[in-house]
Amino acid sequence: MNYISIQNIDSLDKWVKQALKIKKKPLKNKKLGKNKTLGMLFFNSSLRTRLSTQKAALNLGMNVMVMNFTSEGWTLEFEDGAIMNSGASEHIKEAAAVVSQYCDIIAIRAFAGLADKEKDNAEIVLSGFLKYATVPVVNMESATGHPLQSLADAITMAEHKTKHRPKVVLTWAPHPKALPQAVPNSFVEMMQLQDADFVITHPEGYELNPEITKDSKIEYNQDKAFENADFIYAKNWSNYKEYGQITNSDPNWTVTADKMKLTNNAKFMHCLPVRRNVIVTDEVIDSENSIVIEQANNRTYAAQLVLQKILAPQPPKGELPSDGKKKKEKKNGK
Repeated sequence: MNYISIQNIDSLDKWVKQALKIKKKPLKNKKLGKNKTLGMLFFNSSLRTRLSTQKAALNLGMNVMVMNFTSEGWTLEFEDGAIMNSGASEHIKEAAAVVSQYCDIIAIRAFAGLADKEKDNAEIVLSGFLKYATVPVVNMESATGHPLQSLADAITMAEHKTKHRPKVVLTWAPHPKALPQAVPNSFVEMMQLQDADFVITHPEGYELNPEITKDSKIEYNQDKAFENADFIYAKNWSNYKEYGQITNSDPNWTVTADKMKLTNNAKFMHCLPVRRNVIVTDEVIDSENSIVIEQANNRTYAAQLVLQKILAPQPPKGELPSDGKKKKEKKNGK
């Protein structure tokens, strides 16, 4: 089993419930990962993803190896048939095969370059490891998706679920740097699996990939989108049409206390790190309705659930989980 996209989840509701059980007893399966190794390969910087995934592995008793390719690894070549007479020192064929010998699961983090849409959509780094690795691969954020984050978002929303069908708003907000669409893409895909009134709001021209948003509702008036919302998820992304460009820096899209007053006492969410008083004002992110720290905490249980499913995959229907369980039942006379 690989975990590359939200689409790898067979039942979001079941996964969320399983993650919440793990959260109550995170060390229950401490022996599951005994003598197993998680290799974490970073082509970009990280805080929450690195620490939460590493903690998740340790909770399962796994060994963990971490490598930062930006400063510690050879530059990799991903093109088949390349004549490697300049630049890259090692081909993904050898790199993925070698790492697979050292690790039982490989987790990859590689952002979009935001210079070439076609190249980013091809997910060259992630696809290279998927093609040549011989062990399961986990996506710790790629050029187009962040499925560990969106699973943690689903867990967090479940903990704050409303009695009524919730209204959830994903709002664009300004940012001084060009950021990828990975987080909003996966959040959209996750929300499409939810029973909710889901709205995406952003300036005109900032539409995400239509193959991902599909028929999700888009509202260009942020105030209107915020009306009666139960959850506000703020996130910046660079322009997808004028790929990787910042074509709008309108500070009126910053999430403020006045805008939150339009909501149904909504919870405020953000994946972090966040630019205070650019994406969201201090008053909002420091309020009791802000659940960003809880979101970050749930990253551990999202990652732990994924690793647990890879380490102990469920058997097909009608089959017993393992020979060990067969023997135990026989011994007990069952």
